[in-house]
Amino acid sequence: MTPSGAAASAARDFLAFDYGTQRVGVASGNTLTRSATPLRTIAAVGDARFEAIARLIAEWRPTALVIGVPLHPDGAPHENTVRARRFGRQLHGRFGLPVHEVDERYTTTEAHAAGAADVDAASAAIILEQFLRDTP
Repeated sequence: MTPSGAAASAARDFLAFDYGTQRVGVASGNTLTRSATPLRTIAAVGDARFEAIARLIAEWRPTALVIGVPLHPDGAPHENTVRARRFGRQLHGRFGLPVHEVDERYTTTEAHAAGAADVDAASAAIILEQFLRDTP
């Protein structure tokens, strides 16, 4: 294996976010296991939200971030689509990490159906697992 091949096969760690105006669910995962684990829900807004995220980034040291972007069932954007994308830009600007977007339609429904105790964090894990399935 060449050095560049070794770097390409190294596991990459991610934090994923299920953005909401009042709460943000957070999950962690990596390309080695191709699975995600719900971590917690951040109930704070504004600067307190980003302070909590900064602590999680310092603890987990992800190579990139993943955000769920809500869309209408037909794929059209709506008001929360704009908010989630703005949140992604804020994450990138504050932390300098790449931010990947994932279509999050029906993740909350799936988390409820699975009986998740923390639906927001479980939704973030579903978002991250969708991303990991599509990531080489």
